[in-house]
Amino acid sequence: MAQTVVLEGLKKTEQHLTNLFKARFSFVYIPTWEEIRIVDLITKIANNVKTIKTKRDVFIWSSTEGLKKNLKDGQESVNNGNEPIDALNFIDNYNNPAILILKDIHPLLGLNNRNADYNLIRKIRDVAGSLKNADVSKNVVIIAPSLVLPLELQKDITVVDFDLPTLDEIKSLLNEMIEMNESSGIVIDLKEDEKEVLCKAAQGLTLQEAENAFARAMVSKGQLTIKELDVILDEKCQVIKKTGILEFIKSDFNMNDVGGLENLKKWLIKRNNSWLGKAQKDYNLPAPKGVLITGVPGCGKSLTAKAMSALWQLPLLRLDVGKIFSGLVGSSEENMRKAIQTAEAVAPSILWIDEIEKGFGGNGGERDGGTATRVFGTFLTWMSEKTKPVFVIATANNINALPSEMLRKGRFDEIFFVDLPTKAERKVIFKLHLEKRLKGSISKDFAVTDTLLNKLAEITEGFVGAEIEQVVISALFEAFSENRTLKEEDLYKVIKNTVPLSTTQSEQILAIREWANERAVAATAHDESYNYVPEETQEQI
Repeated sequence: MAQTVVLEGLKKTEQHLTNLFKARFSFVYIPTWEEIRIVDLITKIANNVKTIKTKRDVFIWSSTEGLKKNLKDGQESVNNGNEPIDALNFIDNYNNPAILILKDIHPLLGLNNRNADYNLIRKIRDVAGSLKNADVSKNVVIIAPSLVLPLELQKDITVVDFDLPTLDEIKSLLNEMIEMNESSGIVIDLKEDEKEVLCKAAQGLTLQEAENAFARAMVSKGQLTIKELDVILDEKCQVIKKTGILEFIKSDFNMNDVGGLENLKKWLIKRNNSWLGKAQKDYNLPAPKGVLITGVPGCGKSLTAKAMSALWQLPLLRLDVGKIFSGLVGSSEENMRKAIQTAEAVAPSILWIDEIEKGFGGNGGERDGGTATRVFGTFLTWMSEKTKPVFVIATANNINALPSEMLRKGRFDEIFFVDLPTKAERKVIFKLHLEKRLKGSISKDFAVTDTLLNKLAEITEGFVGAEIEQVVISALFEAFSENRTLKEEDLYKVIKNTVPLSTTQSEQILAIREWANERAVAATAHDESYNYVPEETQEQI
C-alpha cells in the first residue's frame, strides 16, 4: 500500500513535504480541495533554499490551461502539449531542479473504478523510476479533491493528508478580512475572545469556505459581531451537509430530558471537560475515546447522544455509516477518510454513529471485494490511535451483529447496556413528556400528580421510553379529536391498547440482556434495575 502520512498544522506539513522533496520521493499525492493553499505552500518550499538546499522551478498542469511555469509575478505558458503525459515527459527531460504539480488527474486514474487511462498509469511508473535516478532533484505532486490510487501505483506514490486550516490560520484570515473591510462601512465590534469564538465556529471549513462564511456574516446585516455566530454555524452546517456522510446536529435536549440511566449520566458528567489542558497536565489523563451504548430499542440511546452534546458543549456530528458504502470501489475508503478528517478538524467534538451494526455488522467479506473490511479497519485503527479529542458515541440495537474486534478493550472506554426502564424511570419519563406537552388551555383541568405518575408507571411495566412518549401523544390526539382537555382515562385507554416491544420482541430482549450481563455496564444502577420478563415468556420458561 502507498505510504500515508497524517500531519497536524501547516508547519508540520511544510517540514514533511520538504523532507520528501529532498529525499527524492518522485511522486506525492495530496488529497485536498484547497488548491491555492497547497500551491502556495509548495511554491514557498521550492524557493526556500535554506531548507530545501536546491531552489526549484515550479510548474503547474491542468486540463484547462495546460502546462505553466509558476513565477513571482504570475504564470508563463509552456508550449508542450495539453495532456498530463506531455507534462510528465517535460519534467522527465527538464534539466534543472523542479517540482511539477498535476491538478485533478484522479478521473484518469480510475475514479469510481472506471475510465482509467492505463497509458498515463504506465507513464507515471516510468517517470517515478527515472526521476529517482535523475542528475537533478525533481518531484511530481498530484493534488485532487479525491484520493484515487490504482494498485499499479501504490508502491510509487506517497500520500500526504493535508489538514484543514488550524485555528491560528483561521484567526489570521479573519484579521485580514477585518483590515480589508475597515473602510467599507461594515461595523466591526469584536473583542479578542469573541474573535476566537467565531474562528472556532469556522473550524472544519477550508480557508475558502471560512472566508465565504465570514463574508456572508459581514454583509447580512452590515456588521460583524458575536451575534453573527449563527450565520457562521449555518454556513458550516451547509458545508458538512454537502458531504452526504456527516450531519451537524443542533440539539435542544439536555441531560434532564433523559429519564433514568443514572449510571451512564454520572459517567458522562465525570468526563466533562476532560479534553482540556487541566486533565492532561495536572492529572496526566488521556482524552476519553468513546462509549458504546447498546440495549433495547426506544430506551433513550440516541437521546443520550443529543443531550451529551449540550452537557459537554461540543459540536455533535452524526455519521451515516450506510452512506460511507456508496457502492463504488475506492470511494468508500475515501468517504471514511474525509469523515474522520472533518471530525478532527472541528475537535474537540462528538462523533455520533447511530445503529453502528447496520454499517459494520457482518463486515462485507468477499462480496464487496473487501471494501467493508478495509473501511472497518481504517475506523478501528483511528479509534485506537487517534490523538485529536474526538469522542465517539456509538449506539447499537443488535450488539451480536458487531465484530469482536469492535468490542475489545481499548476501542471504547466503556460499553453500557440500556435495559427496559424501571418503574422509577417510567415515572420520570411520563413526567417529562406530560410536562413538555401539557401547555396552554389543554392543561387547565389536568394535574400531573405524584399519584397519577405512580399509577401510570405501575401499569406500563415493560414499556420503553419511546412507547411512553407515544402514549402521551396518542392520548392528546384523543382529546384533540373531541376538542376538549386531556383526561386520565385517555392515557389508560391508550396503554390498554398498546402491545409493547417487550412482548413482541421478548426473545431478542432476553438475548441482549444475557449478552450484557457479562460484557457491559448497566446504564441504570443495579439496585434500581430489575429483570422484567413478559408473561408469555415466563410461561415458556
